Amino acid sequence: MRRPEIPLRLRRNAVAWERQRPTWRDAKPALIAEALDRARARPSGNWFVVGASRDLRDDRPLGRTVAGTELVLWRDADGTPHAGPGACPHLGAPLKDSVVRCGTLICHWHGLPLDGGPFAGWAPWPVHDDGLLLWVRLDRVGGETPTERPFVPERPAADGAVGAVYTGVGTCEPEDVVANRLDPWHGAWLHPYSFVDLEVLRTPTEEDDELEVEVSFKVAGRVVVPVRAVFTAPDPRTVVMRITAGEGTGSVVETHATPLTPAGARRPRTAVVEAVVAGSDRRGFAVARLAAPLLRPAMRAAAGRLWRDDLAYAERRWSLRARGLFPG
Repeated sequence: MRRPEIPLRLRRNAVAWERQRPTWRDAKPALIAEALDRARARPSGNWFVVGASRDLRDDRPLGRTVAGTELVLWRDADGTPHAGPGACPHLGAPLKDSVVRCGTLICHWHGLPLDGGPFAGWAPWPVHDDGLLLWVRLDRVGGETPTERPFVPERPAADGAVGAVYTGVGTCEPEDVVANRLDPWHGAWLHPYSFVDLEVLRTPTEEDDELEVEVSFKVAGRVVVPVRAVFTAPDPRTVVMRITAGEGTGSVVETHATPLTPAGARRPRTAVVEAVVAGSDRRGFAVARLAAPLLRPAMRAAAGRLWRDDLAYAERRWSLRARGLFPG
């Protein structure tokens, strides 16, 4: 019987950070800009990711803002999510601070009840819970032809994977977040604590709009886990990284950029909602799934460390663009 291959590798020819091969010639500004333009031209159906499914509990509402639009979400008695304007139609109370009783949202100012249907001038917005993320459709904000459901990327089966969601906020626009993800060449330079030996194997074109990379994730010292991954941008505010070879084949990282401020704001704010869905066909992964409550905080912490750097990248890009100084 063949023994399972151990995913860990030892970097025998490791080089210091400053001695790795420069990637600035490969990270052509025009190439990134063209990939970004193609992503921005794709339809979204007016759907925006507003957070993790786990954030929306049965016993309390959840408040969010998308492109300057205040909204509230809650679950009814069957667990079905509802969403709509965040101001009470009576006197404008913040519904995010109200209470949920037996699936009905009850305004805490004067007791106006909302069961998810139109009432007193309040009208609901379409909402979708894909089991990991919450989406709300805002047709007036999106301005596109609406779709019945969002374009949810394919993920590993939930019963064989562990999912975690990280959320961060930066002073930038969604395109700056997407541009960051469409630039894998910065990986081993900006994130040396996580990535080494990164090589871009395939760059996107109009005919084949995918980025393919080989990279090793650092474990400890010279011990790494090498993988191959493909990046795609299925809609204007999403970039998906899918592992196609190596440990965790099929695992995905979905990065969703949701505007918080209205278009054209002087200081735009964008939320990064990143879903990491890890899967493996190794027998030991079943044990890891049992420890999912412990793994999720670690997964969020790892994503947060990366996004501290990547949001700085996105914020710098926006700052230069706003002053007409961005060289790309």
